[in-house]
Amino acid sequence: QLQLVESGGGLVQPGGSLRLSCTASEFALDFYAIVWFRQAPGKGREGVSCISAGGHNSEFTDSVRGRFTISRDYAKNTVFLQMNSLKPEDTAVYYCAAAKTTGPAMNYCLMDDSIQDYWGPGTQVTVSS
Repeated sequence: QLQLVESGGGLVQPGGSLRLSCTASEFALDFYAIVWFRQAPGKGREGVSCISAGGHNSEFTDSVRGRFTISRDYAKNTVFLQMNSLKPEDTAVYYCAAAKTTGPAMNYCLMDDSIQDYWGPGTQVTVSS
């Protein structure tokens, strides 16, 4: 079964930074919008950020805007989530997901977990002193 793989999670102090990576070994991500979701203990899953297949458009949830950035490297078949100024409330399991897009839809992304085609198993991010 085709799957994404996340990496880069870990334990970091408040105010610190982490960079998460999302890659696929068995298919190219070029035509997929990529979304980062997270789920904290006892809470529902929420969309954090997404980037269009074309790479020109991205979205962020309000709580991370200005602190997180998202980018993609087509040559490495990888999408990155750079997380700066981390807060304890950012503690969660972070998942990346991919949704196939074609035509004009390649210019957009949606943080909607119901439309994703592939998921990764998640990586733990813990922000604590």
